[in-house]
Amino acid sequence: MSQDRQTAQEMHVQPEEDPLAASGEKKGAPEDTEESPLCPQSSPLGLGISDTLPSTWAGSQSTLGKGSAGTSCLEGAGPPEPPQAVSESKGMISSPLSGYREKHTQHKGSASLVWGAMPGMLFGKKRDRSLHPLDLSWVFGYNSSLAVHSLMDGEDRVLLYVSSHTVVIHDILRNKQFHLQGHTNVISCLCVSEDKRWVATADRGPDALIIVWDSYSGVPVRTIFESHSEDGVCAIAISQDAKYLVTISAAAVQKVCVWKWTLPTEKAICSMELKPEFGNQDYVIFNPQNPHEFVSNSKTQMIFYLWDDSGLQYGAPFLSNQTFKCLVGQFSQSVFHFNNTQVLTGTSAGKLVVWDMDNPRTLPEELPAKPHGITATKVVSMQKESLTVLKVLESCIVTGDVKGQVKFYDGQLWLLTIYSHEKVGPIQSISFSTILRDPPSALAGSSQPFLTRNFILSTSDATMFHVATDSTNFETIMKEAKKAVNAIACHPQEPLVAVGSHCGLLKVWEYKQTQYLVSRIFTEAGIQCLSYDPEGHFLAAGFTDGSIHILDAISLQSICEEFQFSQGPVTHISFSHDSKYLATADENYSVTVYKRVLQNGSRCWEHLAGLCSHYKPIRSILFGVHSDSNEPRLLSLGEDQQLVEYDLNSSIKDHLVVTHRDRLEQAAVPLCLTWYPQLSTESFFLTANNCYKMKLYNTTTKMCRKTLLGPTYGSPLEKIQILPRTSSADPQQHYLVYITKDKVGLQMLPVDGNPHKSSAYICHPDGASDFAISHDGRYIFTAGGKERTFMKWKVNLHALDAASFLGGEDLIPFYNLLDGGREGKFFRELEDYFYYVQLCNQGIETLEKRQVSTHIPLEEIPSVMRAIGFYPSEEEIEEMINEVKFSKYADTGEEVTKINLGDFIKLYINHRPAFGLPMKTIQRAFQVLGYDNKKGDKVIDRGDFLFLLQSRGEQMTEDELAECLTILLGRRSREGGSELDTCDATGAEALTEEEIPAEITAEIFVADILGLHIAKSERKEQKEKEESLIYKGSES
Repeated sequence: MSQDRQTAQEMHVQPEEDPLAASGEKKGAPEDTEESPLCPQSSPLGLGISDTLPSTWAGSQSTLGKGSAGTSCLEGAGPPEPPQAVSESKGMISSPLSGYREKHTQHKGSASLVWGAMPGMLFGKKRDRSLHPLDLSWVFGYNSSLAVHSLMDGEDRVLLYVSSHTVVIHDILRNKQFHLQGHTNVISCLCVSEDKRWVATADRGPDALIIVWDSYSGVPVRTIFESHSEDGVCAIAISQDAKYLVTISAAAVQKVCVWKWTLPTEKAICSMELKPEFGNQDYVIFNPQNPHEFVSNSKTQMIFYLWDDSGLQYGAPFLSNQTFKCLVGQFSQSVFHFNNTQVLTGTSAGKLVVWDMDNPRTLPEELPAKPHGITATKVVSMQKESLTVLKVLESCIVTGDVKGQVKFYDGQLWLLTIYSHEKVGPIQSISFSTILRDPPSALAGSSQPFLTRNFILSTSDATMFHVATDSTNFETIMKEAKKAVNAIACHPQEPLVAVGSHCGLLKVWEYKQTQYLVSRIFTEAGIQCLSYDPEGHFLAAGFTDGSIHILDAISLQSICEEFQFSQGPVTHISFSHDSKYLATADENYSVTVYKRVLQNGSRCWEHLAGLCSHYKPIRSILFGVHSDSNEPRLLSLGEDQQLVEYDLNSSIKDHLVVTHRDRLEQAAVPLCLTWYPQLSTESFFLTANNCYKMKLYNTTTKMCRKTLLGPTYGSPLEKIQILPRTSSADPQQHYLVYITKDKVGLQMLPVDGNPHKSSAYICHPDGASDFAISHDGRYIFTAGGKERTFMKWKVNLHALDAASFLGGEDLIPFYNLLDGGREGKFFRELEDYFYYVQLCNQGIETLEKRQVSTHIPLEEIPSVMRAIGFYPSEEEIEEMINEVKFSKYADTGEEVTKINLGDFIKLYINHRPAFGLPMKTIQRAFQVLGYDNKKGDKVIDRGDFLFLLQSRGEQMTEDELAECLTILLGRRSREGGSELDTCDATGAEALTEEEIPAEITAEIFVADILGLHIAKSERKEQKEKEESLIYKGSES
């Protein structure tokens, strides 16, 4: 049996040296006294793995060239029984988790998921992913600025790479993916242990994480929270023995931390801050022969580190162009020479800087009191092209450059061999396989070096190659978008998805089997938007230069000349239901319409007309069908709050006719638009705005019929579509698909404000640009914009139905949205106000018998809303009253005149601000309307304040203003009396001058005039802001 197919049961390893064996018997080992966070008494990871596991493994490890025999033990291989003992292999790698297997391996009669895991088993077990409404099914594209790692080669070619916030383990030959999900931000760096088992990833942004994964089982075995809370991590490395991690923060003042990740602590072993003049240290690597040494480098500075239990020390040797009287260039990567006396650094000038270490030591107990002296002894000119990658492979130095060349050198930097291909771009990473090949007989006695490991190349232009060193064959594995992916569309009848990027690459995939079908590259401009026609014969593409291409949906060949009628990038493109019209919107706020014609017996389109119909960005263009005919209907929605409807039948060449312009919002900004399913006799279209509200408008009158609380997942809804019916779905149930800034979600219809009827998942932390839905409603595809990726999500409606059911029925979900819930103080006050209104309507001092009811008149809705702390505008009041008044009009023809408590609670939940009224909102208003006084505060003059209330927005009359101010300012002077006492407006002017200061700040307006309480947190923020201003002022 060949060595690379040797099974785990046939391996012979000493029990005390097996990385996952019972090494706890070793006396004095630090692991014996530490409780591992990875091995709880009762593993939460599940029932574990049966004893009959796949026997494939990652292969053995050897060196390149002479005198290099040796075999590495396989971590986690074999059943739980102790293996047979033989002599120890040279160069064996110990496990970072040794010492716990004997105590924690068995769980309910079988090995735990981590301890029993083996290479190759990740794709062997079918995993049930039906627990969530949306499951990540496939990731297309990857982050080409990060390294790609070869986990397995040969019969099992498995790669590991990063796509957005997800680590993808991709079995290339079997066309399968496994996703490691846990980060909420885009992953910024990763590293893989020498045996390819342990993967450490880190990210940047809020709540940054460091996660260590087991690549055999796909389990996250360690998560470090708040490691670098400021800006996350920009560089990470793992030691040769896989016990230690080193991280460098992405903050302005960088922090270096060393972690023993198997310890159950969130604290680093040692850490230190770096001087800003060292530059941004973005690369770090351990000494393979001593985990207590590592180096990092920026573009201009290399730093050498030593650490032990007492702390972390460093040395930063100086090097400039004058040192050796030559151009050094910018640093790219550094490595430790295998002689353990030197460090090498590659540069953009094609040179290698050789750093010599004084007194090199390899054992931790021999660490000196100060860091080694390290100096640059020479600069070796290797080539003209910039060096981008530098690695050590056993007895070889390996370089990769911007020309796509991979060169192997011996220890004296003599060139051994070159691998290159004209298709290969700038090399971003090189990853060697763990499988060794036997040298051919022809070279058995030759002194010529023979490379025994194939390798994976990744380039900065998003292409991966598999290089077989025996044949110098460069096999393209993956070629993805190298610029932003903003355009995506699904075929209306076939399982096809088209994706376009700003690099001009247009690709079509068959998404059920995940097979790439066809592609085309446009060199003139980038693709911004895509749309199939309803019959699936054509694919229209909008470009960043304003051009439009109409392509054959199968071959992607143009069927007519390109159109160039937009003055800016095309942002939206859509066909009418009968393919008679094609409409586009561009960044210059214009809508352009094209009409289908016959040319030489074939269908094509010609330019009809265009119109600059908005004065702010257009958010949606939407085709529909007129209710009284089968003619197309076209709407456009802009951030200018305008909904514009066009008369296509009356439009002629170069004249686009507008039939209606309607302002949909008073203050909010509408962001998206779609037709609402016909769930009642009345027809609606649905919008979502930047205040987390969804609104239903009558399709004919454009009257707002309902305002509803939308999903509140950190950012408003950016785009919405109705999910097509699936064969397994309830025919009476409809669903809405949406994306926010970084999430994709599902919403059950009808929309009613119930938060349990919605679910969302992070899809693209750096921003989701678009999405598309498969024609059968089973899959959703999201485009990641500048992340250069797109993702396929499998829809599971039963999971969302179950979540909605568990959230409660009727009013239960709405009670939970009230402060304190159904039993809280707020609800009791609301009940009191509700019945107090009934008393007022019947007369406070009446002696007649009270008629207690469950309803109040619609006219009293504003009073109760204000009493419980929600102050709607006059337009909002009108919308609330109309919403209730006409709620049954389409069905019964009658108006509703009263409202009960349950419906009032729903009305309040749906109309109130989603997150209350923050003090910052009022402060922003004062910044716009006010001026800086002598103290530096933003203030409004008292006269201007009264004038603005009477002349801007919903203008107040003089009598209304006097009445309001008398009530607000006179409340302190009233010692008693009923709230219903009439106000004397004649004293309003005197009261105003007495109670309102000449200069009004936001705090005075809120606390002293309105009488509202300012939260302590907001007061603290304001105080810190004032102190900051005082400090800056003293500096100036």
